[in-house]
Amino acid sequence: MSPRFPRRNLAAPLLAAAATYQDAAVIPHCARCAKPCCRLDSLVLELDWTELKALWRIRVSRAVFDQRLAAGTGPKEIRAANGLYFGHRKVCPAYAETQRTCRVYDQNVKPPGCSDFPVYEDGGDIVADLRCEAVDLAALKACIARALGPGYRITQSADAQFPFIVTLSAARLTDPGAA
Repeated sequence: MSPRFPRRNLAAPLLAAAATYQDAAVIPHCARCAKPCCRLDSLVLELDWTELKALWRIRVSRAVFDQRLAAGTGPKEIRAANGLYFGHRKVCPAYAETQRTCRVYDQNVKPPGCSDFPVYEDGGDIVADLRCEAVDLAALKACIARALGPGYRITQSADAQFPFIVTLSAARLTDPGAA
């Protein structure tokens, strides 16, 4: 293993690389995106109760809300499963389409999935969702390579069921000069 980043510590520099890439390439693109992810057309937004309550401006208790969902009288775009809620097929209520801004962007109720999408660290790998038109795999690989430094090879693989989900893995080269 490289003395700079042993495998068990690879997650931190990869997380930093993902954040750097998001800030430089993805976030600036959002204002001109043809298919903003906040519309939730093809994406599903995972929410905990606090996030759901804030975004959808729910004023009833969780028990009442869950009863309404179960009875089919809750918001049709929300589904509940395993203590979480999932929003889809309707524009996120925090997204102002005409301004292309989010009213909770810099607040603690912003769901983690909003910050992570479309590039995130997962178990020592970087995952990129190619449904986002701002993702450029070559540029992302270059960002990861800069973050890790010489001595690492970046490989990519696509999910068989969801080929738009690409995993970028870093492996230490046996000969650091071969980078």
